[in-house]
Amino acid sequence: MPFAYYDRLSSPRKRTYRASDAIHAIPLPPGPSADPVIERIAEGLQREDRSGVEAACQVLLNDLTNRFQVPAVRVRVFAVRPKDSGGELHGLYEPLEGQPARISVWMRTAERKKVVAFRSFVRTLIHELCHHLDYELYKLPETFHTEGFYKRESSLMLQLVGPGKGHAPA
Repeated sequence: MPFAYYDRLSSPRKRTYRASDAIHAIPLPPGPSADPVIERIAEGLQREDRSGVEAACQVLLNDLTNRFQVPAVRVRVFAVRPKDSGGELHGLYEPLEGQPARISVWMRTAERKKVVAFRSFVRTLIHELCHHLDYELYKLPETFHTEGFYKRESSLMLQLVGPGKGHAPA
C-alpha cells in the first residue's frame, strides 16, 4: 500500500515509487565479516568518540560500496542533531555533482544531547546508504521512502547487526 503522498506524484514518479516499493531485500554480497567494524562503531559510541565513530563508519561504508560495486560515499559524523519545528534530523544523504556522495549522521540527540543508541545510530547510517544504493545500484532516478525502501533497510540491518536489541555482535 503506497504512502499518502503517492497520489500527488506525477506518472513517472509513481513508476519510480512502484519500482522502489517492489524491491524488498538487499542481499549482502560475500566479503569479510563486518562484525569487527560494527563493534568499533559500538565502542566508539560508548566512549563518545565522534572521530572514532566517523572513522569506523567510513570503513564500513567503504566495505559495503565495494561489495555492491557502486561509487564510494563519504561519511561525516556530527555531534548534536539539528532540530527545528519538524523534529530532529537523524541523517542526511547528499548526492553531489562531480564528487562522491555524502552521508551525514549525528551521534547525540538534540534535546538531551545524549549519545544515540547503537542500533538507532547504525540504522540511520544504513538508511542513508540505502538512498545511495537506490541511485547507484538500482539506478532509480529518485529515492523514495516506500515500504520496499524500509524493508531493504531492515534487510541490510539484519545482515550486518543481527536481530534484537543491544549492540554489536560479539
